[in-house]
Amino acid sequence: MENKPRTLGELLQTPAYAGRKPFDGQVRLVQDEVRENLTRKLRAGEDLFPGVVGYDDTVIPQLINALLARQNFILLGLRGQAKSRILRAITGLLDDVVPVIDGVDMPDDPLNPVGAEGRHLLEAHGLDLPIRWLPRAERYVEKLATPDVTVADLIGDVDPIKAARLGTSLGDVRSMHFGLLPRANRGIFAVNELADLAPKVQVALFNILQEGDVQIKGYPIRLELDVMLVFSANPEDYTARGKIVTPLKDRIGSEIRTHYPTDVRLGMDITAQESVRDSSVVVPEFMAELIEEIAFQAREDGRVDKMSGVSQRLPISLMEVASANAERRSLSLGDAPVVRVSDVYAGLPAITGKMELEYEGELKGADNVAKDVIRKAAGAVYARHYGSANTRDLEKWFEAGNVFRFPQSGDAGAALKAAQQVPNLTELAAEIAGSADDAVRLAATEFVLEGLYGRKKLSRAEELYAAPEPEARQQRGGRWN
Repeated sequence: MENKPRTLGELLQTPAYAGRKPFDGQVRLVQDEVRENLTRKLRAGEDLFPGVVGYDDTVIPQLINALLARQNFILLGLRGQAKSRILRAITGLLDDVVPVIDGVDMPDDPLNPVGAEGRHLLEAHGLDLPIRWLPRAERYVEKLATPDVTVADLIGDVDPIKAARLGTSLGDVRSMHFGLLPRANRGIFAVNELADLAPKVQVALFNILQEGDVQIKGYPIRLELDVMLVFSANPEDYTARGKIVTPLKDRIGSEIRTHYPTDVRLGMDITAQESVRDSSVVVPEFMAELIEEIAFQAREDGRVDKMSGVSQRLPISLMEVASANAERRSLSLGDAPVVRVSDVYAGLPAITGKMELEYEGELKGADNVAKDVIRKAAGAVYARHYGSANTRDLEKWFEAGNVFRFPQSGDAGAALKAAQQVPNLTELAAEIAGSADDAVRLAATEFVLEGLYGRKKLSRAEELYAAPEPEARQQRGGRWN
């Protein structure tokens, strides 16, 4: 931006502003700017919302319609449904930079300022009016709504010191200390969890948007802001039971409902995209599906609060912790860093913190509920792909009273050899693994046992044992019988 014009006179010499004059009334609103850039990107087939997965046929078309219609909108959805990411991605539909008056708190159009201070500077300096260039990243202002947010926070307050310095009355808009909304002029203002705003703040927000005026401590203030307003909220809170004032609700153009991934494959894509883990850790396909299925099972579990939802952050966090446990096992015991079922159980802290339990779940305990969900998920993934596999000989072996303790450390080849005592186990595991790598086959072996346990074909117990290392460490393993 070094070669950009620095005064209004220089700006008017550029082709884009040739023939324009101060106060000419030719205002390009933020909604118009977004619409123009959106139209251009749609024609070019560009990716409008990078990183947003699973909404191509649902949320994205509705969102595009709202933007083309120049509407303010609200995203309604439970936690972990990419609402904030979508709101922030809209900045990609703004121009790279826009000129604003330099030296004022509220970003203002150099040719048609809406603020009293900007108009005063334009009248005083004329073509010598200093301007600066505002990048799109600075044109997005976001506020998390909480009950203690005030009108002063969002709109502003009278500043006696500023009034004294400027020699104005307290009722003069130039004596106002601007809040977040005026500072978002010529940009996008996002309010997360809209329903948590106090009613009087919602009314002030509506007034400034609808009428362009608001009363601050008894002084009428007029601000005809150029702001695109976007919101997010939980559907449970966004109701007619007093949490949303009707005029504000009516002023919002479109209500767009977000949702969790509609199938496991989409969820796996999101988790793979968002999770951060060491590149040396191998996550077999069946384990990635198991981790994702846990979130799906938790959302259906009657002991988990449906109104709170189960965030997509659950499988993301679980993937990270399970991978970290596989890495820790590799560093400590020399195992290959391949994620196994035991690593998923080691990731219980990543599950329990993401579920709000109903009374029944609280009685049973978060850890026990999480373990039940893992078991159900393993059974569901196994049944989905391998439910028709013949495991009758394997089941008979356990029915005869045999017990198999799954090796939790050491050489994968030796562990697979130990597993050969269970009929058909290693053969089925090799088919599921789809790999000649012994560590992946070992992970598939544990997955088969957990899947049959999830389908209630086997029983399982946990026990502590000492790893066969010079410095023995207590590990938790599975025992199937």
